[in-house]
Amino acid sequence: MNRQRILAVASKEWREIIRDRLFFALAFIVPAFLMLLFGYGLSLDVDHLPLGVVDYDRSAQSRAYVERFSASHYFRFYGQLDNERQAGELLSTNQLRAVIIIPPQFGRQLLSGQPAQVQTLLDGTFPSRALIAKGYITAINAAASLDNLASQAGQLGVTPEEARRALQPVKLDTRYLYNQSISSIWGLAPKLIMFILIASPPFLTALGVVREKERGSIFNLYASNTSRGEFLLGKLAPYVAISTLNILILWAMAVWLYHVPFKGSFGFFMLASVVYVLCTTGIGLLVSVLVRTQMAAMIVTLIVTLVPAILYSGFIIPIPSLKPLAQGIAHLMPAVYYTRIAVGCFLKGVGLAALWPELLILAAYAGALFTAGYLLFTKRPST
Repeated sequence: MNRQRILAVASKEWREIIRDRLFFALAFIVPAFLMLLFGYGLSLDVDHLPLGVVDYDRSAQSRAYVERFSASHYFRFYGQLDNERQAGELLSTNQLRAVIIIPPQFGRQLLSGQPAQVQTLLDGTFPSRALIAKGYITAINAAASLDNLASQAGQLGVTPEEARRALQPVKLDTRYLYNQSISSIWGLAPKLIMFILIASPPFLTALGVVREKERGSIFNLYASNTSRGEFLLGKLAPYVAISTLNILILWAMAVWLYHVPFKGSFGFFMLASVVYVLCTTGIGLLVSVLVRTQMAAMIVTLIVTLVPAILYSGFIIPIPSLKPLAQGIAHLMPAVYYTRIAVGCFLKGVGLAALWPELLILAAYAGALFTAGYLLFTKRPST
């Protein structure tokens, strides 16, 4: 290895990145832009769902029941509806996501101690949102039922507090760890770093190498005494350096822009992130030796990086929720291991002692990808 030749190749590549507006944007602007785009545009919180009520009873009890929902920040009270037909029209036009239908005699049944049935209509086009909304409605209804029973027990000479204790022999106390406010951006921001770092470095690497083939400047390499190892090191070094800078920018955006707590070791996080960047850069190198055009490089890179990162990394769907075959595929992807590291460092405050297996797997991935890329890359074409 000749250090001067490696530096010469790296310097040439750096100048080309700076001069080419497309590459400059891909290297320095697109990662931060993606962080902004997904950070503000992707939210899994289910709040302020538009809720309508069809109240056929119009009693004090029905109004008190509806007030429990309208006072909750999970729902945005749309108003009283005339009938189910109007409710159906508003649900079909997405003006409402949930409707509560209170039957006649609702208040009278409650006062007489008889069970009353309330119907709920939910927009099921987004299943996860519908399930969460169902949980909110069930919890509010359970609280209303408990208060009603406690009130009726008070008429028998028992205080409401004693009645609640009798009706709730097992009191469930839930405490959320690592994300006490259940903020979706706290969970998403570390995964966005994973997602962006599996997109940007492979694109830059694949396009950078394939561009040499398309322009014909790769023939300068063929005529020079630069070895393929020197060429690859010099070629990839600027992309690894740029991606390392992007790690710092993305981390800063997560912590200071989205206010995600970082509880782990910053040194371990940077080490694992650089290893992950080496891994994703190796994917770009492997793609670059298999295709001949920049268009093909973009398409192949998109398929082998972004699609698995979305579906098989735990980015949106938790890995345990996948089918067994999909879980097996997920564990073949490096993204799933870096996701654990990023989430662990940000929210759980764990480091090398807990995450060394993931770091070791990423390092093995990087070594295998660079070895395969080195062996497949030929200084002179076969034809």
